[in-house]
Amino acid sequence: MSPTLVLSLIAGYFTVLVIISILTSRKATSESFFVANRNAPWYMVAFAMIGTSLSGVTFISVPGMVYSQSWSYMAVVFGYIVGYLVIGTVLMPLYYRLQLVSIYTYLEQRFGFWSYKTGAFYFLVSRAVGASFRLFLVAGVLQFAVFDQMGVPFAVTVSVSILLIYLYTFRGGLKTILWTDAFQTMAMLLCVGVSIYLISSELNLGFKEMVQTVKNSDMARIYFSDLKDDKFFWKQFASGAFITIVMTGLDQDLMQKNLSCRNLADAQKNMFWFTISLVFVNIFFLSLGVLLYKFAAAKGIQLPMNDAGKVVGDNVFPLLATEHFTLFAGIIFILGIIAVTYASADSALTALTTSFCVDFLDIKRFPEQKQTRMRQLSHFAFSIVLIIIILIFKAINDQSVITAVFKAAGYTYGPLLGLYSFGIFTRRSLTDKLVPYICLATPIITYIINAHSKEWFGGYEFGFEILILNGLLTFMGLLAISRPRVAELNPAR
Repeated sequence: MSPTLVLSLIAGYFTVLVIISILTSRKATSESFFVANRNAPWYMVAFAMIGTSLSGVTFISVPGMVYSQSWSYMAVVFGYIVGYLVIGTVLMPLYYRLQLVSIYTYLEQRFGFWSYKTGAFYFLVSRAVGASFRLFLVAGVLQFAVFDQMGVPFAVTVSVSILLIYLYTFRGGLKTILWTDAFQTMAMLLCVGVSIYLISSELNLGFKEMVQTVKNSDMARIYFSDLKDDKFFWKQFASGAFITIVMTGLDQDLMQKNLSCRNLADAQKNMFWFTISLVFVNIFFLSLGVLLYKFAAAKGIQLPMNDAGKVVGDNVFPLLATEHFTLFAGIIFILGIIAVTYASADSALTALTTSFCVDFLDIKRFPEQKQTRMRQLSHFAFSIVLIIIILIFKAINDQSVITAVFKAAGYTYGPLLGLYSFGIFTRRSLTDKLVPYICLATPIITYIINAHSKEWFGGYEFGFEILILNGLLTFMGLLAISRPRVAELNPAR
């Protein structure tokens, strides 16, 4: 695959995004930047959210994991359905009733200043580290496949990529992103579909034969009944439900799109159809994974291994696409990974800007002209922050350490789960100034429990459900500093 060809594709791709940005960001205001003037069609939001909810990591990791995890990930996906049901029936009505721009404003209305700032701070840390981690992994693939051959330094690759995202989002914000993410979702789905078709053709499989091949594969097993197995179905299912509630319902990034709908009914329709679509999208990714391994076996291709002799699933799709597929299939892979990565990254950058401007700068108290300057400066500053974090990951150059940092950021969603659960399901007030200390302590305690779980709990190992433990510990800590709420408090609380 010629680096010049790939670079031309990337340039053409971003040109399309910039054109969309120019067309959609005319007369942009803070209201259009933050919530797209609250008049976005629900079907566009639903389609755009598919690309946002996935990432380049999903594009690579979900197909790659079927070798070691089979289709156990579908248990997580089934849990998503429950999580989205909770979001649509519990959280969305709350957010729309309060007419929120940043969802963390709820915490101030319910508990007070320090609870509000704690929730917003944890989002900023989690999303900045999470988005940087995902971009780091994908930038590494592009660097290996294209830019190393051209002598382009990794720092330049990353900086240009993020500054391009800034270029097409800094004016229109969410109003632009709904259009660009819809385009990128379409591109990603086409790439997955074409990849499945091309691999099936290489294996001489028609549609029915392809379905049977996937269905009859040992890698297509979904249900695992061993409680201690990290693939245990019900553990994965519960984890999927809580992950969705926290990383969608309590995350400004995903909820910002939902808040752009015209009314609650439209937002709920968006969530319903998005949920159904996401289930099928994950089935496509997992089917692609089975076909990738079938292709490697049929062609006698050595799978990438780590030092312990285990298959490195995350490297399988990139390896096959860049070294063993046809030129056209390789191009499709590059375009697919670009589409899904930047659909996630542009949304994250806008959400970080929104949360910082609303939650920390209180931007609404300024005139529109000053709001524009403040949000554009904040948007640029967060672009630089993402670049710096990614370059730090590169300097560390230790995958286990970087993964640990990413997982540590995931712990910060536990306090959000505890705070919102306590606010919604109890009628008690908190000693607000103590909330930051509780929310700082519980992730640390959770980490200690997780590190010693095998010796303390008879060999049990936590998986995604570590989030549930974190949220429960936060809830208990908040209960300890709570008191009965007096009758005259604001009804919005």
